[in-house]
Amino acid sequence: IWPKENDLSAVYSLEQCPPSSTLQVERNETTGEILGVFEEDIHSGINLTAKNACTMARAPGAPVDRTRGSSNNFPFWPGGMEEPNADELISVTKSEGEEIDFQSDLLSCPAGFETGVTFEANQIGQEHKLNMSDIFDQYAFEELGSIPEPKVEVVPKEQSDKPLVNMENETVDKLLPSLNLKSTRSPSENIAMPGDKPLSEEKWAYKVDIDTSVTNFHQQVPVMARTWPFELDTFQKQAVLKLEDRKSVFVAAHTSAGKTVVAEYAIALSAKHMTRVIYTSPIKALSNQKFRDFKQTFSDVGLITGDVQINPDAFCLIMTTEILRSMLYNGSDTIRDLEWVIFDEVHYINDSERGVVWEEVLIMLPVHCNVVLLSATVPNTMEFANWIGRTKQKKIYVISTQKRPVPLTHYLYTGNSNKTNDQMFLIVDSNRKFDTAGYQKALTARTERSNKQQKTGAKVQRITNPASDKGIWLSLLNRLCKLNQLPVVAFTFSRKRCDENAALLSSLDLTSTQEKSEIHIFVNKCVKKLKGSDQNLPQVQQMSEQLQHGIGVHHSGILPILKEVVEMLFARGLVKLLFATETFAMGVNMPARTVVFDSLRKHDGTKMRNLLAGEYIQMAGRAGRRGLDDVGNVIILCKGQVPEMAELQIMMLGRPTKLESQFRLTYGMILNLLRVEQLRVEEVMKRSFSEFGSRKNSKAREQRVRELNVQMKRGEEMRELIETTDYEDYLNTCQELLRLRKSVYKQVLSSPSSTKLIHPGRIVVLSCSPYQQHLAVTLKVNTSRVEKYFTVMVLTEKEPPKTDINCWDPRYIMGQLLTVPVSTPCEKLLEITIDDILVITNKKLKIQSDRIFEDCKRREIPRFSSDLPDKATGIALQELLRILQSKDCGQVDLRADLGVNEIDMVENILSMNSLIDLVTSAFQCVSSPLFNTQVHEVAAFVQLKKELNDLKYLLSEKSLLLLPEFKQRKLVLKQLRYIDFGGAVQLKGRVACEISSHEIVLTEIIFENVFSTMEPAEIVALLSSVVFQQRVDMGDVTLTPNLKEGMNKIIEVAKSVGELQWAQGIQQPVEDFVKTLNFGLVEVVYEWAQGTSFKDITNLTLVQEGMVVRTIQRLYETCRDVRNAARVIGDPTLFEKMKTCSELIKRDIVFAASLYTQ
Repeated sequence: IWPKENDLSAVYSLEQCPPSSTLQVERNETTGEILGVFEEDIHSGINLTAKNACTMARAPGAPVDRTRGSSNNFPFWPGGMEEPNADELISVTKSEGEEIDFQSDLLSCPAGFETGVTFEANQIGQEHKLNMSDIFDQYAFEELGSIPEPKVEVVPKEQSDKPLVNMENETVDKLLPSLNLKSTRSPSENIAMPGDKPLSEEKWAYKVDIDTSVTNFHQQVPVMARTWPFELDTFQKQAVLKLEDRKSVFVAAHTSAGKTVVAEYAIALSAKHMTRVIYTSPIKALSNQKFRDFKQTFSDVGLITGDVQINPDAFCLIMTTEILRSMLYNGSDTIRDLEWVIFDEVHYINDSERGVVWEEVLIMLPVHCNVVLLSATVPNTMEFANWIGRTKQKKIYVISTQKRPVPLTHYLYTGNSNKTNDQMFLIVDSNRKFDTAGYQKALTARTERSNKQQKTGAKVQRITNPASDKGIWLSLLNRLCKLNQLPVVAFTFSRKRCDENAALLSSLDLTSTQEKSEIHIFVNKCVKKLKGSDQNLPQVQQMSEQLQHGIGVHHSGILPILKEVVEMLFARGLVKLLFATETFAMGVNMPARTVVFDSLRKHDGTKMRNLLAGEYIQMAGRAGRRGLDDVGNVIILCKGQVPEMAELQIMMLGRPTKLESQFRLTYGMILNLLRVEQLRVEEVMKRSFSEFGSRKNSKAREQRVRELNVQMKRGEEMRELIETTDYEDYLNTCQELLRLRKSVYKQVLSSPSSTKLIHPGRIVVLSCSPYQQHLAVTLKVNTSRVEKYFTVMVLTEKEPPKTDINCWDPRYIMGQLLTVPVSTPCEKLLEITIDDILVITNKKLKIQSDRIFEDCKRREIPRFSSDLPDKATGIALQELLRILQSKDCGQVDLRADLGVNEIDMVENILSMNSLIDLVTSAFQCVSSPLFNTQVHEVAAFVQLKKELNDLKYLLSEKSLLLLPEFKQRKLVLKQLRYIDFGGAVQLKGRVACEISSHEIVLTEIIFENVFSTMEPAEIVALLSSVVFQQRVDMGDVTLTPNLKEGMNKIIEVAKSVGELQWAQGIQQPVEDFVKTLNFGLVEVVYEWAQGTSFKDITNLTLVQEGMVVRTIQRLYETCRDVRNAARVIGDPTLFEKMKTCSELIKRDIVFAASLYTQ
């Protein structure tokens, strides 16, 4: 940055006004021939900056904000989202039936002002008004003679919809030519829903064929941006072809299949095109590894994480997804040159806590950015790609392969000593075929050993102990060594268990003398990078000793630098046995020859459960090294009982976990969007993956709305009829009665009273076609299916007359418009559900149901069809005829006859009875002589109206799933004065935008001056509560009086925010909200800020060293956020304190540089 020089002449100089337009050349797209010149307005780009515009035409921001951007910057306009303009607003409001009145509908009071300007329309005096009749009186038109008949002109097809004559006296049928007003459907079928008519779905995802080899690949790509010393697989070639065409791709393949090749080619293309590329990963450790890998291939590579920034001006930047989200919201100028964004481990979108970040980034990416998505195999790749394509309005090409480069074989191991180490049984072969015989052998071996232990009096252990675990591991490793199946990754779903297993095998030696020497030299070289006292940490000493024997441990409790040492030694083949948690399987491309599962159950944060198929496949996929192994071996230890066969089949052969939306609203997202007037939170919510299912047919629905609007406009007379009568209320009441009655019947059927409601002999009135209004007697109640169904005998005739039944007649609704056989009556067996029953009557017959059923079934056989009915069948038919002729058939009284007394059912029954009274006596339209004609026409019109309203609702923002929560969170922000009542972001809101986590609580703490009287060490200690996540016993934590007071103040602030949220309807209990703050490391961080060595602070807590380091590293980012917040407020004291806080904690092993970056 060059220093600014004072130039006094600039004060009185006047720059030339920039031009308002420019000339552009119009060319033929095919030949390039100049067709003409046109003038283009360029006013839109004048005085546009990062502080007031989202367009790419705005001026670049300050150089210091080039990479990370600034919270004062507007984000660039998201791709796929149409920018609003006045013309579109007017057209939309007109289509919705609203007209903007620019005289009276304009706002006159600015947001935040109490009063505004009153605009008064100019009144035109009466003397200035023209009276056309006065003008006509001046001329004698009758003297003009006869006027000839006008010629009839042919109306163009596109104008044929316009009314040419007065249609005031036309009949309703002619008024609505496109409507089938004569509705023959029953009222329950007449309830129209938007899904009744299939709507065409927009297609944005295209599946690429990878089964056919690409024969002319090198002709299509004669000069590749990057080459490899091996022949590319078909799916890699297809991906390269799409990238060359600058298309977005979604590659889903198994571990070690070669997805990184696609990422590397996108990076090489970016270098060739002299643009930028961003590679995102879900975790910081993976970002460091990719930085090392890409640095060896592409020299100009940068790394940006929360606490590290290396070469930020590089063309290829590697970062976590959270960093990219921050850059997008803060309008980073790096985004201008961005051609590709590579998302690694996309299946991480299923993470409940952080999955929302992927959705936000994909929504906010500008239109010029293409995406490369890399994922493990998932079953709904097309659905996910369709969502991205629809969101970004660009095609996504899906390249998915189920082929595993190294096939897997799965075994059960039941041995526990060297005598039984041969008890390893194949259960799934390399062709993914489950071997039932192998499973039975494992089951038999385990049972025989249990029986032998019982005979000898030994106790059969259901839960293993360390001694038995040691025997199992030693016997297994002895066998694997003999079979040359090392190295091994042993997945253990407990950090404590990983450490214990490694300690149990301290006597085991898996390395040669030469390998020990290599390990010793490498470990010492890495450890010497640490400060003197840190080199002697217990974990460092213990890990160094274990690594000498070829045993490593990898989990979040291990110091980051030691994890990197383990990873590098494992990659070099010097670690033969690695005890690791699930995180080792995420993205780290370090396969082994064998994978062992210590257990198939894990704790997911709430409960113990079996591994999901996707989790098992992800970890098992680490077995098998491409180019080194023919097959990968996966072994499951049967320490207790042998797992159930069904559970094993689900895990090993089941479908991987689907990609599912974890989108949720956060205060940071809301505030970042509200500070930009053009962006709306509702628009982002619409484009989330969770809303994709209900919004993917929006275009087709919009077209259907336009069609319905045209049809509705043709029915003005019908609208007048509805407005002047009670037809619509009558129809709505009938539909509500039918719905409620069906609901009550289903409630009773699921209650203990169900046997009294419908049983053999109960008479019902049917609504199913062609037996509408037919009496039937129940013969059997069947419960073999999910939903109960009934076998009934219907009273009908051999040739039922085609009667035109008015399904809106009150008697039809009440089941009183019964069909009387005209010719010879007969019976018919039907299987029906409760939905086919209109009314359950109060009549019951004493019948021989089984005999009737057998008789009817027999006479359905052609050779017995002419036989006379059995006596029991004849009696039942005669009874049905008698009831039909006597018209003595009412509805069953559910309370009196069945004794229903449950509160919710009684309330529904009372509501149903009141609706029955309304239908039978409350409406005047049923008395009209034209009722039978008009009711069908009105029903068809109301059906259209309902479909139109339903479609409008689905297209509107009212149907958004998260809209109620958004309104609740906005109310919280208004109450706390983060935004005003017009939605404009205030000072507190701008401060909250600077903070990445717990933004509301931290902002309230800052504005409550909680830190004003505290020392920097105390401030940073208390801030650890927002980043530390592991639960510890607070009884073991010793705090100073000032820390206790500060902790209580923070808890009070959090409690007040939680109570406000609860009052506004956000369903998060106050206690749960307060518990999101964890003060378990306050003492440790305080001592660290005071200068205590890392070795000493680890003695203050049971939390493992790696968790302590991770917490302090995240705390450094929080200190930076609070420092920026102090700058926004203008509080220099707090700014300096937070600067000191960062300096106090950034030292020694906690911030030791990653080995991957050196």
